[in-house]
Amino acid sequence: MPNSDQVQRAYPVLVKDWGPASAVFSDQGFARRRWWRALWEQPVYGLLVLSSALAIATTVGIILSLLFESLQFFHQVSLTEFLFGLEWHPQTALRADQIGSSGSFGAVPLFTGTLLISVIALLTAGPIGLFSAIFLAEYATKHIRDVVKPLLEILAGVPTVIYGFFAALIVAPSLRDAGGFLGVGISSESALAAGAVMGVMIIPIVSSLSDDVIASVPGSLREASLSLGATQSETIRNVVLPAALPGIVSAMLLAASRAIGETMIVVMAAGLSANLTANPFAAVTTITVQIVGLLTGDQEFDSPKTLAAFALGLVLFVVTLCLNITALRVVKKYREKYD
Repeated sequence: MPNSDQVQRAYPVLVKDWGPASAVFSDQGFARRRWWRALWEQPVYGLLVLSSALAIATTVGIILSLLFESLQFFHQVSLTEFLFGLEWHPQTALRADQIGSSGSFGAVPLFTGTLLISVIALLTAGPIGLFSAIFLAEYATKHIRDVVKPLLEILAGVPTVIYGFFAALIVAPSLRDAGGFLGVGISSESALAAGAVMGVMIIPIVSSLSDDVIASVPGSLREASLSLGATQSETIRNVVLPAALPGIVSAMLLAASRAIGETMIVVMAAGLSANLTANPFAAVTTITVQIVGLLTGDQEFDSPKTLAAFALGLVLFVVTLCLNITALRVVKKYREKYD
């Protein structure tokens, strides 16, 4: 057993809190420490359990609310019509005697509009975000990285309504004028304008995640490639990017989830027209925009028009969940493990 001087030098905090060595290392001292540890750990443990349970309960509550209201909707509108119908005109009556109460709830135009804008956004953000990540991780000096990366990530902090103003007041008119100059008809509200600005918005997601993944590739792989005579660009193309590919794919899928759920940019730049088209120069709408429109105004909560918002929300939830699960599976399956 160490003497008091040794304990004082090795465990100054312990001796300060618990007294001399004889008290610290005695059975009574150990029992006392266990009692105090249990006294402090139990409340913290309970707080952690409560936080986890609250997060799980919130998720379950969201799912159940969507399911309950969606089932009510599908009791009035068939699932086949909703998933495969080509007309979206959710005009239902507010009163039983109202004329023109019939409506169409085919959501295919909403699905195509959401897909079209999301693809344009990914085509914009993917190359820019990936190339900027490669530059920051492989070419930039520490000084340049410390300046450029925070500036790039500022884009993630800009409110989406500001992006919407930028798209509606600058990008959309510029595209329309450019189309008129080239003889191409581009609507003042178009999927191209909304998708391009949305792509700028999600650049930080792709760039930041890809940068972290590329930087985590062991330097020994780069050194081995360079020692065999490969150039830096060949090393990045043939060694670094294949090793970081699962993380890059995951970043793209997470960015796609963010693009699918965007609303304000689409409202201000792409319009509200549920057009079934693959033309990026035409006005389209998305699922999230229609959810906002269906729940805005004085509506009966149990009408098909209002309940359609929950059905659309359920579809959106399932799609984003599948994308996130796919991203996790890609990372888990193809992730390289290094010593």
